[in-house]
Amino acid sequence: MATLPVYPWRLAPDGLATRRQLRALGLRPGGQDVAAQLERPRRRRGPLVAYLYRVDRARPVRPMTPGRAAALAAAMRARRTCPNCCTDVGYCVPRSLGMCVPCSDVESAA
Repeated sequence: MATLPVYPWRLAPDGLATRRQLRALGLRPGGQDVAAQLERPRRRRGPLVAYLYRVDRARPVRPMTPGRAAALAAAMRARRTCPNCCTDVGYCVPRSLGMCVPCSDVESAA
């Protein structure tokens, strides 16, 4: 089994990019294996690791279809709906509270 080449932070060669960098270029890994990894040292914990992919093997991002856009909108609407008062509160309901902030304030006061 071959090991991955490891590069220090900010010293990766040209032609390799992280997922975020590929996305900024309008690309996706497209099923290719990880080509290398980037390591950023930290003081008290292990290093941060980012996987690198080859840019020349990357594929274009798939376009957003009307069905995917509708599914994404429905999922976000569900995250914004408070299960307690059943209203769209305009922000994602905090998972730590399980309900919108006004409902949480009413319950904590009671």
